[in-house]
Amino acid sequence: MANILCVDDEPAAVALKKTILERAGHSVTTSSSANEAIALLQRDAFDAVVTDWKLGEESGRQILLAAKSGVQVPVVVVSGYCTEAFRAAKPQADIYLEKPVDATELIAIISALLN
Repeated sequence: MANILCVDDEPAAVALKKTILERAGHSVTTSSSANEAIALLQRDAFDAVVTDWKLGEESGRQILLAAKSGVQVPVVVVSGYCTEAFRAAKPQADIYLEKPVDATELIAIISALLN
């Protein structure tokens, strides 16, 4: 079981991803903003991050930078803006998935990143 931070500003999207990950046996903490997610990353230890790229006026880039500074935490970007995210982010996320996310694919990717 992994401790995963899941970030999305759409309540239905974050609830769906949380349900998918919890059914796979993971512990999930959710956040709806980049600032809140960064505070959580600074306070708690996470094994992986699943984040949207567009978070209202905020960007998943800030979350990616926080997750990749210090201890390297695997990051999965799940977004309708994957091309933009891929081109903009240095460091890069471990993988980019288009919304809507496929439950089986997300679980397989998280498992692979954690091993």
